[in-house]
Amino acid sequence: MLLNVSYNNPEVIRKINTEVGKPFTLRERIKMKGIGSSKLFINSTSIEIHNLLILDSYVNTCNIEMRPNGIIVGFRSLLESYALIIPYYKLRIYKGQAEEYSIYRDQYFIKIRARANDKATHKFIKKIMDFKAENLPLGPEDL
Repeated sequence: MLLNVSYNNPEVIRKINTEVGKPFTLRERIKMKGIGSSKLFINSTSIEIHNLLILDSYVNTCNIEMRPNGIIVGFRSLLESYALIIPYYKLRIYKGQAEEYSIYRDQYFIKIRARANDKATHKFIKKIMDFKAENLPLGPEDL
């Protein structure tokens, strides 16, 4: 789900917390050695997100925040902040081209640049994938 998170709206906060869980506590953040990515450069996006990003002429960047049940991909357009809310059960991450990660949720996607020397980006994507694998509920094939 793509939401405008520029304003302190309790209904939007409730939707986010329902979808991906409440933010980690400070103790959990320290134990996990951080839950946020560095600045990530956007290569391409789905049409809905692209229509927002072309409204200004700035370099398109985003960041990712981990939550207990999913991730939040945040980006800005004009003076507004937007968030793509992705629960782990809908999250798909692909390493398509040599220097690119693709993050999918249903019809939405964001492709981010990840050069070979961007060790922090590769390490953070691995952390997301590991956390997703540890925290997904068991399926019927696991019984």
